[in-house]
Amino acid sequence: MRTTIDKAGRLVIPKSLRDRLGLQAGEVEITAEGASLRVEPVFDNSLVERDGRLVIPASDFLLTDEFVYELKSADQK
Repeated sequence: MRTTIDKAGRLVIPKSLRDRLGLQAGEVEITAEGASLRVEPVFDNSLVERDGRLVIPASDFLLTDEFVYELKSADQK
């Protein structure tokens, strides 16, 4: 998938890819890996206590078995 970087250095991530990866407007972590860039959403790592148990706050991102498989496969390439 091709996209552009404008003169100000802004990179446009296509909506279909943002949706697939669960990227939303807001802060992201960006790192260089060789000639590639890695973009990861920054999540609130705080835990919430409910009924005496610590839980991870919910998000709107749907984590499916297929998505986990794709992530595992991509990591092994």
